[in-house]
Amino acid sequence: MAFDSFSAFLAMEGHGPYVWTCYAVFVVFVAGMMFWSARRNRAVIEGCKRRFEQQQGTSGQDVRQKASATFTRVEVSQD
Repeated sequence: MAFDSFSAFLAMEGHGPYVWTCYAVFVVFVAGMMFWSARRNRAVIEGCKRRFEQQQGTSGQDVRQKASATFTRVEVSQD
């Protein structure tokens, strides 16, 4: 598809407003997702650092962590 001029390219035979609006919405959406993702990542890292520092503060009292799960082997008979 060849256009005679730059203004013809922007107009895209009458479809320009729709096409350029779609591109603009896409760019705003992607930029918003990048911004939100960076903020969320920073908040999660800060939360992890706070929890780690709290655990380090109580580790001087010889606090032992409980195992989160135990696994027991179960024998199943097939009589």
